[in-house]
Amino acid sequence: MPETSAFVMKATHAGQLFRRSILGAALFAAALVGLAQGEESALDNEFTVARADKEAYKQPVSVLSYQETKVFKAGRSHFKRRWIAPITFNGEWGLGPTFIQTRCSECHINNGRGSPPATANEQLSTMLVRLSLPGTNEHGSPRPDPNYGDQFQNNALQAQEVDLRYARMFVPAEAKLFLDWEEHTVSFVDGEQVSLRKPLLRIEDLAFGELGEGAMFSLRNTPPIIGLGLLEAVAEDTVLEIAKSQKQRGVNGRPNYVWDAIDKKPALGRFGWKANAPSLMQQTAGAFLGDLGVTSWVFRENNCPPVQIACLNQDPANDPEIIDADMDDFELWLRTLAVPARRDMDTPLVQEGKKLFGQAGCDVCHVPQLTTATEFPAYPKLANRTFNAYTDLLLHDMGEGLADGRPDYLAGGRDWRTTPLWGLGLSETVNGSTALLHDGRARNVSEAILWHGGEAEVSREVFRGMPKADRDALVKFVESI
Repeated sequence: MPETSAFVMKATHAGQLFRRSILGAALFAAALVGLAQGEESALDNEFTVARADKEAYKQPVSVLSYQETKVFKAGRSHFKRRWIAPITFNGEWGLGPTFIQTRCSECHINNGRGSPPATANEQLSTMLVRLSLPGTNEHGSPRPDPNYGDQFQNNALQAQEVDLRYARMFVPAEAKLFLDWEEHTVSFVDGEQVSLRKPLLRIEDLAFGELGEGAMFSLRNTPPIIGLGLLEAVAEDTVLEIAKSQKQRGVNGRPNYVWDAIDKKPALGRFGWKANAPSLMQQTAGAFLGDLGVTSWVFRENNCPPVQIACLNQDPANDPEIIDADMDDFELWLRTLAVPARRDMDTPLVQEGKKLFGQAGCDVCHVPQLTTATEFPAYPKLANRTFNAYTDLLLHDMGEGLADGRPDYLAGGRDWRTTPLWGLGLSETVNGSTALLHDGRARNVSEAILWHGGEAEVSREVFRGMPKADRDALVKFVESI
């Protein structure tokens, strides 16, 4: 984001550009989901929890039966379960051979988002690095590196616990992963300056030789896991109609179609920073395999490329390592995690911020209101629910500043799924993290907005041109969602 005269001129004329190209799209998209511009309903009370404390992301929805409550608690216990190597004790056998963490809850602390390392000498722990080579496989997914696969694992079974002395063979971690930062300054039109930071991935001690030619990386921060059942239950037609309405008004929201490893066919992507997972079950199974090295009925083979001999020589704990019933428990737990209720909605500052959010065109992509399908057989209680996640579940070109350069199915190197905004203002309370955007570069809402480019450039420039009081009101509104 260089400070050039052309850049400043964009801010000067942002209001005019917005009125011509964005406002109509916002009105059209809002009408599509049954709203007048700027209106929103209260989040469905049965899927909301009136908590604003450290436990706000951990509560069940109120519609659970007695038996479902027992399953919910079992799923929660699987989330906290510590995975360990076979022949060891004090945990569940099946960890690794390579992995990132030993529990799901170590990345999703209190069910919330992760954070970049605090220092340059600290390895990634609640973040991960996707990896691929140019081209795709037979299903259109990114092509993995032959020696390292599609994701780096920076931990392995190499005596990280005292009782691992009984293991057959120590397994090398694939690499060490660190972050450095590059900072630059941008200015609001009123002269206030903000320092923006960009992460620079530093890969050291590659254990299995050089990476393949043209290797591409994508740094990913851990997202919060609230309200995922509602997002899964939105009808595909609803998402496609939003995309259609946006295109008619010059906004290029696009669905990502990905390989459904369960039903063995292409399907709408809903989850992940690039919408590369079609269902909660597949998203969960992928995380178990990629982050913990735990196999499931969805993905039965460990992450052991042929060159990783010690990895291949490790005996699996079971086949699969997490049993099917536990996966079912986990899925229901994820589907029925409630969303914290909105806060301070009636205050004048938040009401003003809500109006400015619409005027800036933010609600074209961060669509305030969605409704789930009329039928959702996987969990019927999710059907016909209206909710305020502030997403369209679509991909958008976010500009070169946020680009990772790594395609993922139909998502290009500048594309990202619109991030849901619900619960964002409680993140610091829940687990101390305010790290926003896909790689945690933004330290607050203002920084996140200032990184928006591409299709969101006009909205960013409207925000950049606002008086400070208006910017503060808009940020306060986002933090109230």
